Amino acid sequence: MSLTLRYMSVPDIQQVVSIDRVAFDPPWSARSYAYEITESTYSHMMVLESIPDAERPTNPWKRLMQNLSGGGVPIDPQIVAYGGLWKVVDEAHISTVATHPDFRGRGWGEIALLGMVRKSLSLGAAYVVLEVRISNTTAQNLYLKHGFVTHGIKKRYYHNNGEDAYDMRLDLLADDARENVEQKFSDAVQRHRFADHYTTATNPAVSTVE
Repeated sequence: MSLTLRYMSVPDIQQVVSIDRVAFDPPWSARSYAYEITESTYSHMMVLESIPDAERPTNPWKRLMQNLSGGGVPIDPQIVAYGGLWKVVDEAHISTVATHPDFRGRGWGEIALLGMVRKSLSLGAAYVVLEVRISNTTAQNLYLKHGFVTHGIKKRYYHNNGEDAYDMRLDLLADDARENVEQKFSDAVQRHRFADHYTTATNPAVSTVE
């Protein structure tokens, strides 16, 4: 598969909302995503897009003819992970992050997280903050792995069931922060071989307004 990390666009909304409905209760609406993409100047929404390799015939003669003709079975790109980042003053806030349920366990949600952390660095943020359910130990372990620490507890943060949330933060002003972020992102690129069109790119919504 060919993976690309890039800014979320309006045509992505249908796929993102479908994943969101499975991942979260309550999920965001399509209108909310449209606002984040097209109107908000502080939002940096991203997707990890997968383009599967074209199916290839097993018969060697047919495979040769396909190569000569440049043919193949076209396959539409699929959103396999996504996330949202808000940059306000010196804070970068990860508003959402999720992986398609069919593609969990491959490290692709980790790419989304690392991409937003590196984006925070390129935007000049002093720290990255996020909330996570107290019961979601899998996500907590991922955040701890990448340097986040628990800053406090937000009581009854989740409206659907009143569950508390951990307020977790990553200090980007620490002496070795930039080096650690860059190294972890570089390791992820090498491991997963994805193209990065997000972390240092200009926000298309802002460039359109300008």
